[in-house]
Amino acid sequence: MNSIRITKQFSFETGHALYGYDGKCKNVHGHSYKLNVTVIGEPISDNTNVKFGMVIDFSDLKEIVKEEIVNVFDHATVFNKNTPHVELAKELKDRGHNVLLVDYQPTSEMMVIDFAKKIKGRLPSTITLHSLKLQETATSFAEWFASDND
Repeated sequence: MNSIRITKQFSFETGHALYGYDGKCKNVHGHSYKLNVTVIGEPISDNTNVKFGMVIDFSDLKEIVKEEIVNVFDHATVFNKNTPHVELAKELKDRGHNVLLVDYQPTSEMMVIDFAKKIKGRLPSTITLHSLKLQETATSFAEWFASDND
């Protein structure tokens, strides 16, 4: 048995504001996020399978992450739905902006937890989500590891 980890990288632009925060991030601002998605599994050993030798086809992983994360969060502004930012969110939506209301403070830490749930729910049963790394700036990122969350 050979378990192999593979990683696919993604990028997207997202705005957010942190309600109640005591610094600059209380203001609406944006980031060029980079997301690394690492899954673990065994390469397919059936040489009649078109995916022979792959843990998961990178294009299949790409489709899952794009549908669940990138296409949803890219060029959107994210607000916690339980804060007064909902008034601003409504105004932006009324003006045609892409606004997401989430049930958490939209920090990198909370976003990566949300992303893990969404991706895990879409993976084939033979594949396990190993880790996520969500990079917010050149020097700041949050990581989620399955081994820390069992």
